[in-house]
Parts: sequence; C-alpha cells; structure tokens
Amino acid sequence: METWDAMRARRNVRQFTDQPVPEEALDRILEAGRRTPSASNWQPWDFVLVTDRAQLVELAKVWQGAQHVARAAAAIAIVAPVPEDDRRSAILHYDLGQATYAMMVAAADQGVGTGHAAALDQDQARAVLGFPEGHFLAYLLSVGYPSDKPLRVIERLDRRPFDEVVHRGRW
Repeated sequence: METWDAMRARRNVRQFTDQPVPEEALDRILEAGRRTPSASNWQPWDFVLVTDRAQLVELAKVWQGAQHVARAAAAIAIVAPVPEDDRRSAILHYDLGQATYAMMVAAADQGVGTGHAAALDQDQARAVLGFPEGHFLAYLLSVGYPSDKPLRVIERLDRRPFDEVVHRGRW
C-alpha cells in the first residue's frame, strides 16, 4: 500500500480474527515506532510486544476501554519514563503520540489493524509487563487482522469538513 493510502485506510480496529500477525510484520511496525522523530532525539519510549494470550487478557485490565487487547493477535505496550516536570511531560506525550501513529500507519500499510487504549492501572501494567520503577505504561496498541472487513481507503470519512478544520494565515 502507498503511504497516502495507508493513512486513509487506517482506522481503529477493535475486533480481530484469530490469524497471527507474522513476526516480520510486527518487527516492521515496531521499527516504525523506533524511527519516529523525537524532541532533541530523546527517544523516550520502550515498546513491549505481547503475543501470549494469557498475558493479553491480563493486559486488557489496565483500562476500561482496553478490552480489545484481550482478543488481539498482539499488543504493543508503549512504556516511558515518568516525566520530571510539566515541560518534559508535554514533550513526552507529543513524542509518544508520534510513535503511536507511526506504528498505526505502518500496520495499516501491511493490512494489519490497530486499536489504541490508555492505561490507568499502572500496578496491573507493571505486574504484566515487568517494566522498572520510574516508568509507566503510556498507551497500548492492539494489533491484528480486522474481523469485520479488511483495511481499505475510507471514502466516507467521519471527520469535520476540510474547510472547517483548515485555516489559512489566520483563524
């Protein structure tokens, strides 16, 4: 798929088939995250790839909206250092957002769906993933093949109209 098509085909997937995602595809998705630009080349992320079903089920308990993780072929846990101040927090979340989206587009490019989730229960996250103190689970990406329909360019996008969103020169 071309990059522009992958961006237009990407959607949040919450229902997955039982088909495993090949290791090469998962590595490519993770590589997209690793290559993401970050402020001052900080690279504040670590990615924990989870494919074990029992672990996915436990990981889904970190947030009320993360149930889709339990049914995915895999999940990518995006772990980061606890920011030391508000400035670092803002930079951190911007960088993590970029890494998340890069992985979502890389997945869509391969016909693999993703769904994102927050993480509230950090004790549960640490118990499942084993990340060290001073770090937290920022986001989760469920990864797998969509069970409803394959990814394709979305023609009828449920977004505000272009001319309502884009302002040129001034609001």
